[in-house]
Amino acid sequence: MNFFSGSIIGFFFGLFFGAGCALALMYAIYSGGYRKALEDSLREEKSDTYRRWLPYVEKRLKKEKAGRVADQPVSSNKQA
Repeated sequence: MNFFSGSIIGFFFGLFFGAGCALALMYAIYSGGYRKALEDSLREEKSDTYRRWLPYVEKRLKKEKAGRVADQPVSSNKQA
């Protein structure tokens, strides 16, 4: 095996498998956090973290909803 073919194989293993493993790790962290958030929201007695963040989330949702309504174009009934 010469230098060129070895470098291509090394590049493939390093870049593609490395990026794939990083993405798999990030997805595992994301899905674990998402599962924990769902479990926390479905509990009868809410945790301190849930109660602390709930007003911020509600305020942000209201702001996003108001922004979407304001961003919608005004339609006119005039036809060309």
